[in-house]
Amino acid sequence: MDTASSMDDEQRYQALTSKDARFDGVFITAVTSTGIYCRPSCPAITPKQANIRFYKSAAAAQEAGFRACKRCRPDASPGSPEWNVRADVTARAMRLIADGTVDRDGIGGLASRLGYEQRQVRRLLTDELGAGPLALARARRAQTARTLIETTSLPMGDIAFAAGFSSIRQFNATIQEVFDLSPTELRERATRRVPAGGPTPAVQRTQGTLAPGAIRLRLPLRPPFDAARLLGFLAARAIVGVEEVTGGAYKRTIALPNGSGRLSLLLLPPPARPSPISGNFVECDLELDDLRDVGVAVQRCRRLLDLDADPVAISESLGSDPVIGPLARACPGRRSPGHMDGDELAMRALLGQQVSVAAARTLGARLVTAYGKPLSAPSGGLTHLFPDAATIAAADPEALPMPRARARALVGLATALASGDVSLHPGADRDETEARLLALPGIGPWTASYIRMRALSDPDVFLPTDAGVIRALRGSPDSDAWRPWRSYAVHHLWATLEDPMPERASTP
Repeated sequence: MDTASSMDDEQRYQALTSKDARFDGVFITAVTSTGIYCRPSCPAITPKQANIRFYKSAAAAQEAGFRACKRCRPDASPGSPEWNVRADVTARAMRLIADGTVDRDGIGGLASRLGYEQRQVRRLLTDELGAGPLALARARRAQTARTLIETTSLPMGDIAFAAGFSSIRQFNATIQEVFDLSPTELRERATRRVPAGGPTPAVQRTQGTLAPGAIRLRLPLRPPFDAARLLGFLAARAIVGVEEVTGGAYKRTIALPNGSGRLSLLLLPPPARPSPISGNFVECDLELDDLRDVGVAVQRCRRLLDLDADPVAISESLGSDPVIGPLARACPGRRSPGHMDGDELAMRALLGQQVSVAAARTLGARLVTAYGKPLSAPSGGLTHLFPDAATIAAADPEALPMPRARARALVGLATALASGDVSLHPGADRDETEARLLALPGIGPWTASYIRMRALSDPDVFLPTDAGVIRALRGSPDSDAWRPWRSYAVHHLWATLEDPMPERASTP
C-alpha cells in the first residue's frame, strides 16, 4: 500500500472508489457538497471527484471546516502506518502528539524533544499536513473523548478532563464542531445502537466481566492479525509480578505520566465468548489511577501490538523474496511488537544479552522483586511496577541480582536514561539514539538494535548476530532486499523456531 505522501489525488480517488479499508487512517476524504469528511471505505455513494478534497489527517479536514461523518466514523480508523515507517521530523512529531506530548507539555515540549524551534515545528507540520500541532492534538482529544462518551458511563465532566480538555466549555464546543452532535447526543446515539461485540458497559459490570472503575475500549486494526503468535511472543517474555497471560489476554501494570494502572488486552477470546467483529479490533480494559492517562495508555497499547501497521502491504513487499516470501505469504498478519515503556524495554534487553529468553525473564523477575514499586491494590499475578530508570541508576551494582559485569552495565544504562542522555520517547531520532546506546559500556550491536526495533517501533531493523535468526536462516542472505520491513522479516524467522519451543525464541 502506498503512503499518503507517495499518492497523488487520482490514486486516492481510485482507492476511494474501491472502498479499500486498508487506506482508512492513511488519508481523509472531505466532500465539499456535504461539508463532511470520511474514511476512504465509507459505504456512502462515492461523490464526484470534483467535490472531493483529500487531507492527510482529520485535523487538517477539521481546520478546513469539515465535520466527521456520522456513518463511517473516520475518527475510529487505525492510525496511519506512515508515521512509524518514516523517520523524519514530521513523523517523529506525529508519534509524540499521539503520545500526548502537546497536551502535557505544549508546543514547547514537543519542539524540545524534536530539537527544533517552535516556529519550525509549526511550519513543518502545517506545510505537510495542513494543520499545526495544536490542531493535531485537538483532533486526538476529540477522538479520545468520543470513545469514552460512547463506550463508558463516565460523567461528561470526567470525560472532558480525561481526554485532555482544559474546560467543559472547550470540550462541548469541540465535540459539537467536530461531530455535529453534542456529547449527550453522541451517547444517546451509541445507546440506541446494538453493540456488535456484546452488552453495554453497565451490563458488563453487572455480569462481572468488567471490574468496577475499569474502562473497556476497542482498539481498531487492519486485518489480518496474527493474535496467537503475538500473544505467545509476549507470554514467553512475561515477567512475574509485572505481566501475565491468562484466558487469551495479555495483562500488565504500567507507569503513565499522571499515575499508574493495569491493562488487559484480549487477543484470543475464549470459545464461549463472541469474537471481536471480523477481527478488526482488540478489546482493551484499563484501570487507571488518573483518567487523564487514557489517551496515552491507548496509544501505548497500540504501539505494543503494532496495530497501525498495514500487514497486507508488508506481506506483499516481502512475498516475492525466496527466503522470507513463503513465511510472509503463510502468515500475512504477523506484527512487530513494540513496547509500553522504552526505558523498561531497554533495561530488559540488556538483561537478555547472551542468555535465553527464560533466563532473561528470571533476571527481570528478581529485579522487580528487589526494586519494583508494589501496587497499592494487587490484582491476580500483577503486584508490582517495573522499576524505573532512576531507581536502578541509584542502586549498588554489587547488590543487583545478576552477574557483576551486567549489573554495572545496567546501572550505566539506567543512569543515561534517567539523566536524559539517552531518550527513548516515541519521537526520538532512531539513528542518534542507537549511536548513544552503543557508546555506553556493555551495550553491543544486538542490544542497541533490539531496543531500536521495539522501544522505538522501527520497522526496518535486522539482527544478523541473533542466535534465533542465524538458526532460522542457515545462511547469509542479503537482508537489504527486505527493506523497509526487516523487523517483520526477523519476526517471521523467529516464528519458525517459536512454535515447537517458544522459550528459545531469541538470544544474541
